[in-house]
Parts: sequence; C-alpha cells; structure tokens
Amino acid sequence: MIVVTGAAGQIGRALIGQLDRRGVRRRAVVRQHRQGAELGGSYVVGDFDDPDSIRKALEPGARLLLNSSLGPDFVRQQRKLVDLAAEAGVAHVVKVSVRGATPGGLLGLGMHGEVEAHLKRSGLAWSILQPVGFMQNLFTEVAFDGDEQGRFHGSYGPGRVGYIDARDVAEVAAVLLTRPVGDNETLVLTGSEAPTHEEIGEVLTRTLGRPVRYVDLTVPAMAERLRAAGMPAAAADDLATLMRLVGDGRWASTTGAVRELTGRPPRTLADFVTAHADRFR
Repeated sequence: MIVVTGAAGQIGRALIGQLDRRGVRRRAVVRQHRQGAELGGSYVVGDFDDPDSIRKALEPGARLLLNSSLGPDFVRQQRKLVDLAAEAGVAHVVKVSVRGATPGGLLGLGMHGEVEAHLKRSGLAWSILQPVGFMQNLFTEVAFDGDEQGRFHGSYGPGRVGYIDARDVAEVAAVLLTRPVGDNETLVLTGSEAPTHEEIGEVLTRTLGRPVRYVDLTVPAMAERLRAAGMPAAAADDLATLMRLVGDGRWASTTGAVRELTGRPPRTLADFVTAHADRFR
C-alpha cells in the first residue's frame, strides 16, 4: 500500500495518476470528500492539524509520500506524521522537500531542513526529493494587463534556475515508491536547462504568441510588492531576500536524477508552456 499525503495538490494528483496507471494499491489522503471523489479509488479524509485523522491511513509495511503545503505549523505537523509512520511500521518515506533545505534557512528552506533532520533520526527508511522551483508557479506569477502585455516580477537578478515540472517530481516519486526499498538518499531534482528569468519571459512570448516580460526588482521593492498583495511583512521580506539568494547561481546547476530514475529527460519549459497554453491565455 502506498499512502499519498497532499494527494489533491499538483504532485499528489500526478502521482495518483501514475500509480493508478500502474495498477498499484494506493490510498489518497485529502482534506475533503469532494477531492477524494475526484481522485477516485481508496482515500481517507485527513488533516495535518489532526494527526489521528491521518494515522488511520497508515499500516505496517506501507510506503508513504510526505508532502504538504507550507504554513505556520508545517514543521510540527510533518514531524508528527514522521513519528506516526514510525509507530505504524511504515516501510519507507519519500519526502518532498526543496533544494538547499537546511535548518535555520529562510522560509521553506528552514522548515524542510528541520523535517529532513527529524526524518533522518526516525529510524525509518527514507528518500528525500529536493526539487527547485516548480514551473507550475508561473500560472499565478504571470499576469496579463489590458494591452495584452504579460509580466511577472521577482528579485532574482540575472541568476539561472533549473525549474522543474511538478509532474516530473511525481514520476520520480512513483519510481521510488514502487521499487524495492533501497539505501537512504537525497535527490536534487531539476529541469534539463537553467534559464534566466528574462529567458523564461522569452520562452513564454514565443510559445504563447503574446509578449511576456520579466520585471526585476530590488529586494525592498519586491518585498513591498508582496506586502501589497497581502503577504505578512516578515514573510515578504524573507521571500524577496530568498529570491535574490537563489539568483546568485546556487540553483543554476542541473542534475540527471529525473532521467536516471524515469528513463527519460525532464520536460522542458517550452514543453510545459505548450501543454498549458490555454491556461496561460
């Protein structure tokens, strides 16, 4: 049995599809019955704020995808689920983390880093997936104004980032969760290319047939933009700072992990935009 938390999210839905096509027994953990009905198959309604609601999905020998959205209680919630998995006799945990995760880091880097450290101490067999930013984030970042000019903003500077399609992360997770449990490992997952954000705008422009421009801002200006959009001040400052740190080149290198595990190269940005052109438009 493979238990998928965050099953209604981008990675979770793609993973459920992968497992169903392979005919693998799986159990989705969703927050609403409606989501479970949409996914079909076995599911339980569970919430990370109520650990007992997820405990019932676990069983001895199960494999677990540990994945959930960031939030104020993220570390406590995921650490508790790691503990429940150990108590239930789960055989293997695949955790979705982020590249560069480390305790004490900014925002998700620090949160994921703390959970990773706890998982490594748990005695469970584990695989940690460290993707860079997701191509799917562009859905909410790119906005078109009245003159049909598309824009997206950041404080990355000229740095390159090897963005990855969340579906590729799901395919890697499917491989790890369905093969025999191996050695503990941390896998950095990237796309096959690492464009600058200006180059991302050029790909969007060519593929959509509409001009899309990246607007690079200073850290203070980007933080102010995030605050104006409703983000708490401290988080806005940290996110704008993190963008600049990521843009220093630390996420510019690419890895072959997706190809090595799935047998095919990761999807390119052009592939992704072409597949989702209607959604961007």
